Amino acid sequence: MVAASTVVLFHSVYGLRPAVHTAAERLRDAGHEVLVPDLYEGRTADTATEGMALKEEIGTEELLRRAVAAVAPSSDRGLVYAGFSLGGAIAQNLALADEKARGLLLLHGTSDVPDGAVAEDLPVQLHVADPDPFEPHDWLNAWYLRMRRAGADVEVFRYPGAGHLYTDPGLADHDEEAAEATWRVALGFLQQL
Repeated sequence: MVAASTVVLFHSVYGLRPAVHTAAERLRDAGHEVLVPDLYEGRTADTATEGMALKEEIGTEELLRRAVAAVAPSSDRGLVYAGFSLGGAIAQNLALADEKARGLLLLHGTSDVPDGAVAEDLPVQLHVADPDPFEPHDWLNAWYLRMRRAGADVEVFRYPGAGHLYTDPGLADHDEEAAEATWRVALGFLQQL
């Protein structure tokens, strides 16, 4: 069977945890090829504070360099970029820089949209807790408008009462109902690309 899409799935600030592998398997079971780069090179965090310390130690520029290096061998395929929280921010940066990007699936996180960004007709789907302390309403409204101005076709799904990383069953934020709803909608999105 030919894969419907090649999805590159970036981990959150916690690192490459079991939940990321489980998500990748869910996507593979739906017929997609999935790449799961380890931007922390084997390190993981038990808390968000530890994860932020790892992120700061490595540095944003190095994380982006590692992400670009991880996708480079597959970049001619027209990738779908996806990620959890920090990984969503990284996925967004790569998708906006890739003219061949087929889609962008953001779970729990976004990034600033640079002035002059071009994402003509790029399908984008964001799934986020509501409220989310890391993605406040004002930020998301401005992000949405900037993405639309760049030409992206954006859908935003908000999940009231869910915690920030609600799709990760290994964290206190987990919300099974919101997670299942997210995956149902996200798989439909990927199937249309």
